[in-house]
Amino acid sequence: MKLYQDNNANINVVTGYGDDHVMISRVRHEGNVLLSASRVITDWAPQAAGDLSGLQAEDLAAARELGAEILIVGTGRRQRFPQPQLLRPLIESRIGFEFMDFSAACRTYNILVGEGRAVVLGLLRDR
Repeated sequence: MKLYQDNNANINVVTGYGDDHVMISRVRHEGNVLLSASRVITDWAPQAAGDLSGLQAEDLAAARELGAEILIVGTGRRQRFPQPQLLRPLIESRIGFEFMDFSAACRTYNILVGEGRAVVLGLLRDR
């Protein structure tokens, strides 16, 4: 699916995605990605999969370094939820969070970043 927002030329937006990739500002990325309006981290959560196996609290805490007020995590084709103990760093940092399926996460991120919100998107690929 292709998603385009022409009015956000200076920020990272999701411009498309498929089962094996995500397009960020028209650049293809494979694997797990963490992105904000100004940064793309391509080696994020290296042990994690869309089913949340291997996800660590430190992976989620990385959103803090990007200045997130909101973290959205795309969990593959289906919405999945993490173990509560993984959320502690986010709660302690007062970062809001939502776990969604991959496509909903991409759409929601684009809306929020387009509004100028301090949002970070983490995408976990299904394996």
